[in-house]
Amino acid sequence: MNAPPAPIKTPCIKVCVVDGESGLCLGCYRRLSEVAAWARFSDEERDRILAELPDRRSLIRPEKLGLF
Repeated sequence: MNAPPAPIKTPCIKVCVVDGESGLCLGCYRRLSEVAAWARFSDEERDRILAELPDRRSLIRPEKLGLF
């Protein structure tokens, strides 16, 4: 029997709302293109994006972040 594939790391918190100003998801701070391609990225690509996400939060106006 084959082992099931390992789950893919994701920052998704099920708040999928894209901010029109920054182009980032208000839940996970990924770009829509990154969300769409997430399963096709390599582990290294996902890790690089995951490392960038905390800094991306500052690109969204604080009052928008308080919505969720």
